Amino acid sequence: MFRVEKGPVAGPSCSRSALPQGTEESIRVGGQAVIEGVMIRSSRSMAVAVRKPNGEIVVKGEGLRFFSETTPIGKLPLVRGILALLSALVLGVRALNFSANLALDEGEKEMSSWAMAVTFSVALGLGIFLFFLVPLFLTRGLRFVLPALGESGLLFNLVDGLLRLVIFLTYLRAISLWKEIRRIFEYHGAEHKSIFAFEAGAELTPERVREFSHLHPRCGTSFLLVVMVVSILIFALLPHQMAFGYKVASRVVLIPFIAGLSYEIIRFADKRRGEKTVWYLLRPGLWLQQMTAREPSLAQIEVAIRALQEVLSLEGRSREGVRIAGTGGG
Repeated sequence: MFRVEKGPVAGPSCSRSALPQGTEESIRVGGQAVIEGVMIRSSRSMAVAVRKPNGEIVVKGEGLRFFSETTPIGKLPLVRGILALLSALVLGVRALNFSANLALDEGEKEMSSWAMAVTFSVALGLGIFLFFLVPLFLTRGLRFVLPALGESGLLFNLVDGLLRLVIFLTYLRAISLWKEIRRIFEYHGAEHKSIFAFEAGAELTPERVREFSHLHPRCGTSFLLVVMVVSILIFALLPHQMAFGYKVASRVVLIPFIAGLSYEIIRFADKRRGEKTVWYLLRPGLWLQQMTAREPSLAQIEVAIRALQEVLSLEGRSREGVRIAGTGGG
């Protein structure tokens, strides 16, 4: 069951030093922005913090237990990336549903398993159609204008990949024009700042967290850019002579492999982001985040901190049986 904590607008502060001895380096956190809030998760816990229309911050946390964390096969390279993506999508849908209900002041309603499955399937299907199948059909149509596309498999897949990238960038630019989406992008920046502050061992107060960057190399936006690039390379290896129907099927069947490989690349780069060469490789993803993560207000940073504090509190109790000083009640 979820535990819902309702507190005042001003939340307490905590630092990473408040964690039980020996747990700091083992806790890896990530998250996403939701409607008027932020979701933060670790491998064992997640929390969503949302600011209601009346200014109150509602925090909802729970423990997690995923297949990837409980079995050896779930920790294998490539496999762990696929499972991480699936878990992120499922938790993301749940967090968005929770935040939408609170932001619209409709109460704390739980989405049924059936409704979640439908929402998840539709979102995934639309993403595959827009970013993988549409570019393929457009490239096929361009053969009548550029006959060379029908002769060179490398050129065909290069144009297919470039169209995929153009559609992706156009999509991001289009949604960023909406006021509501810009608010979500600001919370996205707040999420990044709070995670950076935690990773640096800084005190988790809005004023201190604001000093950190709103761009993070482990961001999902950077991951999607890597997916676009990796897909170009993978599809270029496929035989150009294969029937078009098989090409369509390959765009769907190979997505898990592409996602898993992209996850490993991001993971590798994040561990070595202090190296100059790796940093240059990360820069395109950070540049792209300028569209999806914006500078947040102190009030938005406060919400992100509350979500992070709840995850740290849950992690502290699950690992050592103690609660972290300064966080909401247990």
